Amino acid sequence: MPGLTRGLVEAVRRAGSVAALTGSGISAESGVPTFRDAQTGLWARYDPQQLATPEAFAHDPELVWKWYAWRRGLVEGANPNAGHGALARLERSVPAFSLVTQNVDGLHQEAGSEKVIELHGNILRSRCSAENVTVEAYETDHVPPLCPNCGAPLRPDVVWFGEALPAAGSRAASEAARSCDLFLSVGTSGFVYPAASLPYEALESGATVVEVNPEPTPLAPDAHFSLRGRAGEILPELVRAAFG
Repeated sequence: MPGLTRGLVEAVRRAGSVAALTGSGISAESGVPTFRDAQTGLWARYDPQQLATPEAFAHDPELVWKWYAWRRGLVEGANPNAGHGALARLERSVPAFSLVTQNVDGLHQEAGSEKVIELHGNILRSRCSAENVTVEAYETDHVPPLCPNCGAPLRPDVVWFGEALPAAGSRAASEAARSCDLFLSVGTSGFVYPAASLPYEALESGATVVEVNPEPTPLAPDAHFSLRGRAGEILPELVRAAFG
């Protein structure tokens, strides 16, 4: 495959610590619509940024919950692709591995990845809007459902516009970027911060940085290797070339 140079394969094979950052591109290959592509059908008239905010939930929690329930259904119908599987295999093949994802679909875990840092949460989980704790079981006769402990509305366990990323996850992601030998940026535009800063933290710490994306991103000129193509095609070839 073009771009799989001997230098790249050797960098993967020799890496003692690998960090990977994934974005919506890898999930799109599984049929999960990107954030804006989810605005179809009944939802086409809504701006997603007007539905994914604390203010929107406070104003119309039923509308926001229904939108996320529809998106959750799309996620539940999707399966991990070969790119997800390759990252899971890479985790098993190197001494240390961290996977930082901007995606909220849980497909990495479904593919077998264990060390996953979910920067933006997980759409398959719900949490209490008052107590900020994950709620596993709840009655569904109210929209949105109510917390069985305090009665407050439940909300998706995702990070909305205007909300800070989870502090522990942000710290873990930065530590992974700064301590790795090899950093993979996969299927992410490079425009969403603070995640977009992680490859540069890795570069500053001396890591080899590899980009895998169908289109060039702002990271491309600085990455040691910039591969154009789909994660589901490139990553399996790269892992096979490095580990057989």
